[in-house]
Amino acid sequence: MSNPKLPIMHNMGIVVESLDKAVEFFSEIGLTLEGRGVIEGEWAGSVTGLGNQKVEVAMMVTPDGNNRLEIARFINPQTISDHRTSPVNSLGYLRVMFTVENIDELVARLVKNGSELVGEIVNYENVYRLCYIRGVEGLLIGLAEKL
Repeated sequence: MSNPKLPIMHNMGIVVESLDKAVEFFSEIGLTLEGRGVIEGEWAGSVTGLGNQKVEVAMMVTPDGNNRLEIARFINPQTISDHRTSPVNSLGYLRVMFTVENIDELVARLVKNGSELVGEIVNYENVYRLCYIRGVEGLLIGLAEKL
């Protein structure tokens, strides 16, 4: 018998070059580092299909404790492609969006620390103020402030 409450998303993953910079960036948005470590060996590669891999990961959690972001830096094998500068109409997983409390203050802080506002902060039907930013390593991040 299946459980009607499942599936529940556990996390979303992002691959980066600098785990330290990514942890710092997502901490600035409001996520907390839940854990960090190295995952390696044949068993890990059996899941990903990459063979004998070695990956340093950091698990970040949202303030409500319900959502996680797994940030990974591949040591072996090396990354083979880079989608960080892809525009928002590219195929595949492209961005993650966070609900925030003060979008103007957060965007100003992120831009001061090197992020770039993509387009403008817009009002969506008087329900949300939305924007995209290019954060650490050019990652596309959405921000939404509920009105």
